[in-house]
This record gives sequence, structure tokens and C-alpha cells, in this order.
Amino acid sequence: MASGVKVFIETHGCQMNVSDSERVASKLASDGFEIIKNAENADVVLINTCSIREKASHKVFTRVGELNHAKQKPFIGVMGCVAQLEGSTIFERSSDIKLVAGTGALERVPALLKSSFHNNQKGLDLGAGGEETWETDFSYRHSPSVAYIPIIEGCNKFCTYCIVPFSRGRERSRSAQSVIDEILRCKEQGVKEVCLIGQNVNSYRPLNEEGLESIKGATPFSKLLRAVAATSVERVKFTTSYPRDFHDDIVSAIEENDNLCEWIHLPVQSGSDRILKGMKRGYTIDFYKRLVDRIRMSKRNFSLTTDIIVGFPDESDNDFLGTVDLVKYCEYESAYIFKYSSRHGTPASK
Repeated sequence: MASGVKVFIETHGCQMNVSDSERVASKLASDGFEIIKNAENADVVLINTCSIREKASHKVFTRVGELNHAKQKPFIGVMGCVAQLEGSTIFERSSDIKLVAGTGALERVPALLKSSFHNNQKGLDLGAGGEETWETDFSYRHSPSVAYIPIIEGCNKFCTYCIVPFSRGRERSRSAQSVIDEILRCKEQGVKEVCLIGQNVNSYRPLNEEGLESIKGATPFSKLLRAVAATSVERVKFTTSYPRDFHDDIVSAIEENDNLCEWIHLPVQSGSDRILKGMKRGYTIDFYKRLVDRIRMSKRNFSLTTDIIVGFPDESDNDFLGTVDLVKYCEYESAYIFKYSSRHGTPASK
């Protein structure tokens, strides 16, 4: 039924979305769909969505409108975070969207698409995922030399501005052995760099220690870093780190292994203790500075990057100037700086 059906997957958002699109493409191809690299010739366009900011969410429906006016009007599906959050209401917002698949439905997209496309009916799947969603042959990676390797999905922090716990669910960690096995396969295929990804990699907590039994380390994540370094893949990165869970042993692991890259992305969000408390970030500026001091004292020359939100509700000029002072103190290599975006359903939106 899928033979000859051309599918284009358009990805919006973070590295996790890129990884999700790779997995879906691989699953579709194994089921007989043809994955193509442009929307113009596609029978089906699947938009993998991001909901971290309001503008990112709105872009989805703008894009649907553009596709609807294309010379060859495709069958349109929406996957990912916007799909998970908005569910069946997406069909009400746009009659051109025929398929909605949430963040836990990756494995089931081929079956959902077959049924929806061939019967010309709406398809909806917002169900949870399982351990099996980690295990995928990344035949359709975005790069022949760089591979994103998800190790944890979801977040338990519930920062007051953030929609991720609602779109991605609670934290669940992949087994260390499956991470290591996949990296070894990537290495055999010529991959030079792997990036371990998750909403909060520092919270990595697998159900068992398989693959880490003989590895030293103060936390499961620092153990995993050492285990991945032992595969001898040329370069290893990771993102994103939550400051509250960042342990000194992460720096120690990087210092011990030359193939662990000297880059740490450590989102601070604000330089004001008052605003950090309002954000429910769970740390103070003094705590964050001590982490930065440890990183700067390392024998390796680290690149430090961050995320910053400006204009959080009730932020004063003094709060903002505190962020300016922190940026001067930390001397970041780069920073993703955003104006506050209200996300419906989060405490800060009230």
C-alpha cells in the first residue's frame, strides 16, 4: 500500500526533533514509503513541530497554508510537540491537515499514515511511546559524519514558563548499553561526531546499570560519558545541561578523555535570583557562578554557551541588569537570547 508514495519530512525546532524525523523516515522507508528531499514532488508532507515558543507554533499553520497553495497539493500531517499539545483541535484549525501524531507515536506513524492516506480520512495518535522507540536504524541521518543520539526524553522540572513537560512528558532514560551499541554502529558507518541529546541530559537515570557496571563516576550521566568515550569515536558532545543537576564529575570526565569535546551548554535563563525563583529554576546565581568557576578552572579550554529569557513576567530593570552582569562574568562564547513567550497552560502565562 505504501509503495510509490513519496514522503517529505520537514523539521522545525531542536536536535531532538531532527532525531525524531530521522527515526520516522527510517521507519517509513522500511514500510515501503519513498523518502524524498523536497516538498514540491511529495504526495505526503509531514511537518515535525516545535512548541517551545508561540511563534514556532504559529509557523506550522503558516506553512500548512503555503503547502495548500502549492501546484501539487500534498496530503499534510503534523507530528511532534504541537501535535501532542493541540491534538484533535488541529483539525479544527486547519481542514487541510489530515494526520496528527504526538511525540510518543513515532513507531506508529507508518501504520497511521497508511490508514489515513489510503482511506482519505483523518488519523490521530497521541498515545505514549515505549522503550522500543529508541531502537532505530538511522538510515536517514541528517549528516553522514554527525549523529544525534537521544539518551533521555521528557522533563520533570516544570519551570513555570516551559511547555516541554506537557509536550514531551516525564523523564525516561534509554539503557546505556543501547546507547553504546548505537554509537559503535555509527562509528562503523563512518560517523565522526556523536551528540548525546535530551531535554536534560544531566538527569539521565537508566532503569539498570547494564553497560555501566565497571565504569567509574559520580552520576549515571558522567559514567555514560566515560563509557561513550571508551568507544573511541572521534568527537562526543552533549546537550542540554540543567544547572541544578550539573555535577563536577561531568567536567572531570571531559578532562580525562580527549574525545569528549570541551563545550558545555548551560542555560541560565536569568541573572536575577528573584526571577529564577519565579521561573522555578531551583538554583541561585551564586550556585551557577560556582559551576562556571569550576568549568573555567579546568585544564581544558572550555567553550561555555547559554540560553537567556528577557522580559519574564515582573522582570524589572534591575533584574535585567543582573543578567547583563552575569553575561560579563561568564564570558559566554555564544548565547541563545529570547524574549519571553507565553505558553498557554504554564504558570507564568497567568
